[in-house]
Amino acid sequence: MRTGNPVLKNDTFQSRSQGETMTLGGTVAKIALLFIFLLGTSLYTWYQYSLGADVTAMMLIGAIGGLIFALITAFIPKAAPITAPIYAALEGFFIGGISAFFESSYPGIVIQAASLTLAVMGVLLFLYASRVIKVTKNFRLMVVSATLGIFVVYLINFVMNIFFGMEVPYLHSSGPIGIGISLFIVAIAALNLVLDFDFIEEGVNRGAPKHMEWYGAFGLIVTLVWLYIEILRLLQKLRR
Repeated sequence: MRTGNPVLKNDTFQSRSQGETMTLGGTVAKIALLFIFLLGTSLYTWYQYSLGADVTAMMLIGAIGGLIFALITAFIPKAAPITAPIYAALEGFFIGGISAFFESSYPGIVIQAASLTLAVMGVLLFLYASRVIKVTKNFRLMVVSATLGIFVVYLINFVMNIFFGMEVPYLHSSGPIGIGISLFIVAIAALNLVLDFDFIEEGVNRGAPKHMEWYGAFGLIVTLVWLYIEILRLLQKLRR
């Protein structure tokens, strides 16, 4: 099994549990819990921003801390019951901060981005559950390849920005090409949700250990955060 999500590796569900096993209902409950942690700290950061507080430090702590706990969870899946909620809470500080900054320049953009993100996830979940979308080998290969390509472009852009003060052409532009690039990235992020649904279902079918519910939920939240940020960027370009 392959997935475009870097935290859901192809050997994640390799061993079958001898004890209590992963269930779909349990994973959904964990996803809901992680989302509550994410939403709670996001709203707190947003509230502090509305009071006039500088939330830059909170946003940076959330971004760096979230990355650290994401890596710990990715490399030590058994720690997911502890590290996944911490990751979600820290990521909420980052999401709340960046959302507040976007909202200050483009009023109403956050509610649009959040609504679109949840709508996309709901539609894709319905299409996947009804088997309208089927995860074939070619489908998986296409999404994984595109995801890796996007990661490489972002990495190149980061290096160019740090060392040369330059950016990858059109990546952040608001013209037709820039908007087209953002639409493509949003589409790939959304399709990664389908791979995540499929990967979690495979774990349930293979009888993965109970702690993998947290790990599967964590992987889905990672993709959801990515999708939300990309939709924010797309809406920003359209507003310009």
